[in-house]
Amino acid sequence: MAYRLENLRILIVDDNAHIRQLLRTILNAVGIRSIDIAEDGVKGFESFCRLDYDIVFTDYEMDPISGIDLVDLIRTSTKSPNPYIPVIMISAYSDHDRVQIARDHGITEFLAKPFTVERLMERLETVIEEPRPFVRTDSYFGPDRRRQEDPTYLGPERRQSDDLEEVGISVRELSEQQRNALRASRESTDKIASD
Repeated sequence: MAYRLENLRILIVDDNAHIRQLLRTILNAVGIRSIDIAEDGVKGFESFCRLDYDIVFTDYEMDPISGIDLVDLIRTSTKSPNPYIPVIMISAYSDHDRVQIARDHGITEFLAKPFTVERLMERLETVIEEPRPFVRTDSYFGPDRRRQEDPTYLGPERRQSDDLEEVGISVRELSEQQRNALRASRESTDKIASD
């Protein structure tokens, strides 16, 4: 992806120093300069509450609180400054059950370890170009978990449930900032191509 991403601010929360450094190196290489690091979920949430981030990367397994607990705090805590922020969960445990648990706690994307630069960039591109609407029910708040409609599904219409409320994508117009960065990148790419 040929985007100008220098205006994004990223938070990386991972207890593995090697993974933190790898993520920082990759994100720096694509132009992101504002990257903060936290070694665990508690420090990550403290940092998240103090600064204005655009995307959070978090590990699944950490102590004293897990990445799942961190996502719960981000999505539901009264202290959370932006419950709509995209969260990319990273884990070496990518079996179906763990991915589903992470999804059901409100992650935006899941990235399995070991990951390639291409996979990381795909996840980053997805949260920028394809922001999903947020929904709130009695038991869930987060990005819409449904990725596609199944034309062969004949069961009850869950998308029109009385307890489903679609909410705005971002209180602080996060997706608009990302779209502006993409537009600027495309314009500069088009200008270079036409020269």
